[in-house]
Parts: sequence; C-alpha cells; structure tokens
Amino acid sequence: MFVLSSWFRPSAALLCVLPALAQTPDGDLAERLYRSGERAYSAKAYKEALDTWSQLLQADPKSEFAPMALLRLARHQVEIEHNPDGAMPILDRLRSEYIKSPEAPEGLLLRGVLLAKQARRPTELKDAMAEFNRILDLFPDAAACGEAHFQLGLAWRDQGQWGRALQQFVDAFRLHSGSAVVPQAMLEAAETLDLMGDLPGCLQMLQRLRAEAPQSPQAQEAAWRMAVRVKHRLQKPPLKSEGAWPVGRTKWLKTPTLLSLAPDGDLLIFQNDLDRTFRLHEEVLTPVGPPASGTRALTSVPGSVWMLTKTGLMRAEAIAPQPLGTLAAISGAVLDRWGNLWVADAKTPALTVFAPNWASRTIASPTANALAPLPTGGVAIAADADRKLLFLDTEGQPRTIIPYGKDLPAPFRYVTALAADGAGHLAALVDGGDFGEGVVIYGPDGTVLRQATFKALGITGRITSLALDHSGGVILCDRRNDLLLRLN
Repeated sequence: MFVLSSWFRPSAALLCVLPALAQTPDGDLAERLYRSGERAYSAKAYKEALDTWSQLLQADPKSEFAPMALLRLARHQVEIEHNPDGAMPILDRLRSEYIKSPEAPEGLLLRGVLLAKQARRPTELKDAMAEFNRILDLFPDAAACGEAHFQLGLAWRDQGQWGRALQQFVDAFRLHSGSAVVPQAMLEAAETLDLMGDLPGCLQMLQRLRAEAPQSPQAQEAAWRMAVRVKHRLQKPPLKSEGAWPVGRTKWLKTPTLLSLAPDGDLLIFQNDLDRTFRLHEEVLTPVGPPASGTRALTSVPGSVWMLTKTGLMRAEAIAPQPLGTLAAISGAVLDRWGNLWVADAKTPALTVFAPNWASRTIASPTANALAPLPTGGVAIAADADRKLLFLDTEGQPRTIIPYGKDLPAPFRYVTALAADGAGHLAALVDGGDFGEGVVIYGPDGTVLRQATFKALGITGRITSLALDHSGGVILCDRRNDLLLRLN
C-alpha cells in the first residue's frame, strides 16, 4: 500500500485553508486542491504543491483528480528531485488502484522507462517491456502508445532482435504521425536497418527524417550519420593528411597523449605535461575537472568526463578518485550505452565491468590493450597477444573476430588505440610488422573501409591516440610535436 512519507505532510498554511475547503462538496474539494497544487507548482513552490496534492489523496482518494495528483507527484520525483526510486511506489499505486484512469497509460510509460534505465544488460529489460506492452494492449488509442512502440523497439534491438525492433520503430512513426517521438523513431529505424546490413534503406530513412522533420535535433544527428556512412562506405576516398588541426595551430599543446570524442561532438584532450583534460569547442580550449596525474584512459557521458589513473577513476565533478580494486596497469576503458564502465588491465586476461552502483563483474577475455564502445552496447577490444580485434556483445561474447592484417596489403603487430563513432565505424591506430604505423578504419561487420600508413601520408610525429569526428575525419594527437593532425 502507498504510504505518504513525512516529507509529504501538509504545511501549516494548507491546514488553515482546509476547513474552508471542506465546506464544499468532495468532488469540488478535490478539483480545488488539484488546481491549487498546479498554481503552486507553476510558481515553483514545490513544497506547497506536493503538500496540496498529498492532501487531495488523503481527502478524496476516489476522485478523478487523485490519479492526476499521483502522476504529478511521480513526475516531480523524476524531473526535479532526480529520484526514480522515490517515484516507483507512487507509480505502483497509480497502476494498482487507478488502472482505468486516463492517467494510467502515462504512468505505465513512466514506470517502464524507469525500469529500462535501471537495466544494465539486455536480460534485465523484461519488466520494462511488460509495461510497454500493457499500454498497447489496454490503451491502444492512448497518446502514450507512440512512445511505448519506440521503447519496445529499443529493448528488442538491445536483445539483438533487429527485425522486431524495426517493426516497433516503424509502428511508432507510422501509427502515431503526430507524436513527438516520430523523429527519434525514424532515426533509430535507420540505425536498425544499418545493423541488418541494409545500408541503402538506412540512408533513405535518414534522408526522409531530414525532409520530414528538418528542425528537429534528430535531423542534425541524421546529417552527420549520413555523411560518415557515405564517405567511409560508398566513396571510400584515400586518406589524406590535412596537416595541423585546427588549421594553423602548431606547438599549442603540452604533450597530448589521449583523445576522446564527447557525446556532443567536442574533442577531449589529455595533456600529459599539465596532468589535465581539456575540452576543445569551436577552437576554444578549456580545462575539464581537476588535475589527474597519469591518466591512462579517457571517456565521457553527457555532462561528465571520466579519467582513469593509477589511483582509480576520477570524474570531472568529483574531488577524489574512485578506487578500481586491484587494477593497476590500466590499458583502456570505455562506457557502454548502459552506463557500465569496461576496464582493461595490461596484466589481467579479463575485462572488469563496473555498474553505476560500482558493483563489478569479470568477463573472461584475452588481455586487451585498447577498447572502444560499440553502438550495439558492447565493446571492441584489441588483443595484441592474439593479434586479433574482437567485437564483443553486452555479455562479453565475441560477435566478430578480425585477425590483424585481414584485407590489408601487409599485417601489423600492435594496436596503440581504438576509436569509434555512433554510426558503427571503428578506427585503429596500428604499428609494427610490414604495414608499419598508420590508421585502419573498419565497418560494423569488420570489413576494412579505408587505411593508410603514416609514411605514405608524410607524417613523422609520435602519434599516441585518435578520434573519429562527425564529418568522417580522423583526428590524431602528435605527442612529439605538441599538436593535432587531421586525416580526411
């Protein structure tokens, strides 16, 4: 049973008003309480609003306004308090006591989305999917159905059921043309078509998205995803060096050693001599987070940059590192789309995966010397000892295995760094063997798309890391010459 906590007890001011309100009929009282809560909430008097809605639930739980109040209380916990755990008992009551109310579909949708966010692997999506299916079964005409189809598409795709995923995305924009979810559903439909090996269908869907929702954020996302696919997979021009990047910036860094692309497209650069990470945005360089001496890996999530050092994980907003147990020879780390941190240790033939609550699990694996995230939720690793690149799924099982040197004029021996983009391309900074030092770009299926040696490109610096930008270019950091280079 749902119990109001002391936090939801009515304020003294509200208690003074209630006797007057009590003289009105119950239905009128419930509506007045709900409208009063709306007024307070609009004025950002959250305590007053929550107290008012809580009193409504106590005074008239059978009112048509009761489920409306519950939904507002739950949304407040999620949107303002950022406390999904606090929303769940409220949504449980809405589902159990008010399943016939007009607010039930929205409540089920919110509950399903929260359950999906709690999942840390595809096998944990069952309860969330049940809520989305319940919306479609019980409320086929509800506005929440478009989002339910979309969320089911994401869940099916995460489980590798690409055909089922595509059908849900198509239903989301075909059956709910006026829904706000349409552009996102079209974008994810395009990405699913690419996973299914239908590149023409993917490009057509991205173009359709740009034509039908040109002002949407998803249309901007579609533009760069189209561009990199066309460049890497259809045009495949020979890689050429554009020289110092940004143009004309030479000797402007202090031994750059690591690069990473932030979710918003900005470039993150760790400068070893300064022991700091910097964000490059429109040619403006700004420091991110505290000094992190000896950073071995660099990754990021929206709103935060993560640096892994000998002493542990340092988040940009933190004041102290999070210990990584016995891992002391970190050779790479990435965050997957589930929020799990994958860490490779040069002395350990395994991968350690840390969940957001910092619970860890170990995945059997060859010793990995570089990692990159994959759009499917897993990671790509380079195993120099085995001379193979491995594309792993979310459980750490190999999905694709690529021997070093496959489809190249000569083999290489080592992978110094890996980088990926959101369109499924993987770039490897390689060295050794007859191939020498250079860059190889792979497609989602492991096919070599473009490649070049630094000797052929006329590059003589010490390249230690790389990143794939949103226009199909490769950014290199040159530690010896304290600059960035771009291949296009």
